[in-house]
Amino acid sequence: MNDESGASHGGGAGHGSSASGGRGASGADASRGGLRDRLFVWFQYLLPQHGLSRLVLAATRVRAAWFKNWIIRCFLGLYRVDMTEAAETDPYRYGSFNEFFTRALKAGARPIAGDPAAVASPVDGCVSEAGIIDRDRLLQAKGRDYSLTELLAARPWASRFEGGSYATIYLAPFNYHRVHMPLRGELKETVYVPGRLFSVNAATARHVPGLFARNERVLTLFDSGAIGEFALVLVGALNVGSMATVWAGDITPAARRVIARIPGPPATLERGAELGRFNMGSTVILLFEPNRVRWHPEVHAGSVVRLGQSLGVIS
Repeated sequence: MNDESGASHGGGAGHGSSASGGRGASGADASRGGLRDRLFVWFQYLLPQHGLSRLVLAATRVRAAWFKNWIIRCFLGLYRVDMTEAAETDPYRYGSFNEFFTRALKAGARPIAGDPAAVASPVDGCVSEAGIIDRDRLLQAKGRDYSLTELLAARPWASRFEGGSYATIYLAPFNYHRVHMPLRGELKETVYVPGRLFSVNAATARHVPGLFARNERVLTLFDSGAIGEFALVLVGALNVGSMATVWAGDITPAARRVIARIPGPPATLERGAELGRFNMGSTVILLFEPNRVRWHPEVHAGSVVRLGQSLGVIS
């Protein structure tokens, strides 16, 4: 599971420091914070990431009332979860912790942007980074980038997104964890890519090279028609037992450790339709071809977004 620091993703952390006084204290705090981050990341290298995630997968599906209610109670003690938006507002009426975690929203809780040219946010979350892909490089965090080709496992269509637009959105544990379509699209390909399961919070993004291209992930490619193809990448993370799509169900069993194209029936999904879900939290990355999409100025590192809101417009 990722921690609640999703709201601190991006470049906003440094802008609140005072220009006068307290300089030594803030420097010491930053030093301690940096050390904690490095220790947190170092510890993850030592963890049996996949074994731990398999254990979490099993635990979150236990249906014994005393056990699943205990986990839900502990979770609600750690995170501020707005159950008034859920289709079922009583957290203890869900059959398992995973059903609670991937709960549906009430009808109308997340209206989809009315402008037909709008790119709708596929999730609730916090923007880690957004902008233009610099040839083959995407920004992961300040001072650290990674390869588009590696992210997309060198698929034949990866080069189409060089110089295009991207947005990386982190889902904190308290967020709604279903993923929806940013635009109407015809499904062209689904690919499972094995990898590590590092946490994807801000601390790990600052310290693990190529984080999103190293973690386990699911690549989905769609054809939108008028503006060409777009991709939505679901990135796994520590304690993410599996990821799912509406057309293939769970498609990241831990035993499958090779890149695999996932067959599925022909599918065209409307903007705002459910695409899939994370069974525990993580990150999504949106990719568009060059000169197809312009992000709104307020969509930048640190921006909090909600499912359905307009992130940008079709160029």
